[in-house]
Amino acid sequence: MSDLPPAGDIALVVAGALVAGFLNGLSGTGYALASLGFWLHAMPPATAAPLVALCSVVGHIQSLPRIWHGVVWQRLWPFLAAGLVGVPIGTLLLDEVRVQPLKVGVGLLLIFYSAWMGLVRRPPIVTGGGRLADAVVGFTGGVMGGMASLSGPAPVIWAQLRGWNMHEQRGVNQPFNMAVLALAVVTAAIAGFLNAEFLIFVVFALPTTLIGARLGLSLYGKVDERQFRIIVLGLLGVSGATLIASSLT
Repeated sequence: MSDLPPAGDIALVVAGALVAGFLNGLSGTGYALASLGFWLHAMPPATAAPLVALCSVVGHIQSLPRIWHGVVWQRLWPFLAAGLVGVPIGTLLLDEVRVQPLKVGVGLLLIFYSAWMGLVRRPPIVTGGGRLADAVVGFTGGVMGGMASLSGPAPVIWAQLRGWNMHEQRGVNQPFNMAVLALAVVTAAIAGFLNAEFLIFVVFALPTTLIGARLGLSLYGKVDERQFRIIVLGLLGVSGATLIASSLT
């Protein structure tokens, strides 16, 4: 038992897993954004990133049957193909990433975007760029997924700018995140980041993630388009503030 992390670190891991699992089950994204605000206080980025990836994938698997009808492969494949190419590049950068600048930069982007989209009466819809633009967004998400398990923000923002409804958004975001983060776990294992500390935290984080995801998923079918948009924007804004606040401690 002496090899266990401090009780405070375990509490942070459990709390982060519960909150992140709930948000992931409800919206299909946001696991990394919610959990990293807790977990980076308890472990280094090289441990937190693959832990986020593993728990997120397991949570996605649990809810995938509920959102499968929204998956359109012709829309999904450019994101997915480019994202999988980006993952190993991100993993190579994992040991070099500076946590504070990354969290501040991503946090400011999320706060600005969510505030802007929440204030404009008619959010812009981007119709140009086609599959090439979708692939660029997917590649960005793949690199961020391999580097910090932050595969979600880029496709979430892009799916909203495309004007897709909540089922179409989730039909891209959830399979994309699941595939990218599954590969991120594999590349992290090959790179030697899955150490004993990682395995101990898995024991505490994984079951709590499943509980949170089940609670979030139970609410998914009870919200309409407007409520879903508010939830996603609120999630992005709060996650951005949490990332910035955690970077200052």
